[in-house]
Amino acid sequence: MTKKETAKRYLLLIIGLFLSALGVAFTKHGELGVSPISSVANVLSCKFSFFTLGTWLIIWNCILIAGQILILRKKFRLIQLLQIPLSFLFGYFTDFGLWCVSALPADHYIQRLLLVFIGIVILALGVCVSVIANVIMNSGEAFVKAVSDTIHKEFGNVKIAFDLSCVVAAVLLSLFFFDFSVVGTREGTVLSAVFTGVVVKFFTKRLKKPLEYLVAK
Repeated sequence: MTKKETAKRYLLLIIGLFLSALGVAFTKHGELGVSPISSVANVLSCKFSFFTLGTWLIIWNCILIAGQILILRKKFRLIQLLQIPLSFLFGYFTDFGLWCVSALPADHYIQRLLLVFIGIVILALGVCVSVIANVIMNSGEAFVKAVSDTIHKEFGNVKIAFDLSCVVAAVLLSLFFFDFSVVGTREGTVLSAVFTGVVVKFFTKRLKKPLEYLVAK
């Protein structure tokens, strides 16, 4: 891979991160819950508002990176430490995205549901672009891969278990912090879990060849 192609791939990754963060911002603005992997950070941002959602996402992603190091130990490749600055970038992009969508109407349930679906589509597009970039995985996917490689289980099955674990953890934190009330994890979280993967496949089928052509040209 030439330096020019590598640079293009990292640029594509950053674009994917921005789109993913903007998708999270849309779903957050709808206040019907966010994607499973962001749900823990969302609950914490609801309880401890001295940190923004973006900051909590940075903390959460860094925890997942530390988890990879503990799981993989000597097998952890130093190049994967690039996940740290990318996690900071994702957090900043999320807060910027929240600022961008803050003026959008979200007074009625239909409006909020629409924001969730728009967020799912944008998030899926971001995930698709990041995967096609094929350089550094985001911390959530990399954590799942570390677990699946270590226990020798299929990536997809571990991903499902991980997403469920994130939702369960978010609900438990909510019950603990908000007097047995569920806050920050609602139907939007379920919709995101169900439809994001489907939309990612839709975009990947149509964008993989043209984007691969652009970075390799």
